[in-house]
Amino acid sequence: MDSSTRPTIGWIGTGRMGLEMASRLIGAGYDVTVYNRTQSKIVPLLEKGATAVARPVDLADRDIVFTMVSAPKDLEAVTVGEGGLLTSETVSPRILIDSSTVSMAVSAKIRAHAAERRTEFLASPVSGNPAVIAAGKLTIAASGPRETFDRVYPVLTAIGRSATYVGDGEVARLVKIAHNVFLGVVTQSLVEITALAERGGVSRHAFLEFLNDSVMGSTFTRYKTPAIVNLDFTPTFTMPLLAKDFDLGLSAAHDLQVPMPIAAATAQLVASAIGAGHTEEDFAVLLLEEARSAGMKLIPENVPVKSGLEVGRHE
Repeated sequence: MDSSTRPTIGWIGTGRMGLEMASRLIGAGYDVTVYNRTQSKIVPLLEKGATAVARPVDLADRDIVFTMVSAPKDLEAVTVGEGGLLTSETVSPRILIDSSTVSMAVSAKIRAHAAERRTEFLASPVSGNPAVIAAGKLTIAASGPRETFDRVYPVLTAIGRSATYVGDGEVARLVKIAHNVFLGVVTQSLVEITALAERGGVSRHAFLEFLNDSVMGSTFTRYKTPAIVNLDFTPTFTMPLLAKDFDLGLSAAHDLQVPMPIAAATAQLVASAIGAGHTEEDFAVLLLEEARSAGMKLIPENVPVKSGLEVGRHE
């Protein structure tokens, strides 16, 4: 890769997250070529100036290739499966950056395959959702060779607000898993205290306005306020995905001999919500299960509240 010019980018996986992330690279002026199993999902990127290929291996001549797919089996399929990125006999990308949420074991397997092709590999999971990406507030963790991270740092920060190097090998996967376990625990705690305040006669919007302006408020509590106040559970991250991350987190806790009683209890509540049929809504729907357990019937408050992620907002 010529350091005097911008690297060419390949992108595999244009679901909700991948679409927004690739869009930011196009908007920043990078030459982006994309692959997605469902071709119709790449149309918005083509309209912004991207080009498309029919197979992941057709991206092997790109300088940097990102993968952003749903599950470990998908990552293996697009990298080492038939027509996969790392299957060309003549060319491989200089750098592969995977932003999917997968286990450390799967990540290490892909790293080994990449090394055989002399492709540098970064595990680079992200924190955020499409709205966070659009607002320019995505955060990125990365692990692997430090020199590789330093080389691609400008590309990573074209996608997100920040990129943090967290260490060698697959440790970024553990960072992401720990982050998402915390996400679930915080959400469960948030819906519990909100239900408590409402039972005591305080509206949800008033309670959360106070909380968000206090030292306990955060980007996340502000972002979830509209969903909790108005019971709008349009999905950004679903309960089954959260359950998967709890499984990964508790498995890591077992292997590393770290007790996590609060996380374990929250995982049971998430499983209960899934059992009650909450599989397609946003994970803030934990509020409804909390209300049901308390014998409360909630109604939307229909109050306009800001999420704190409005595009163009400066803090």
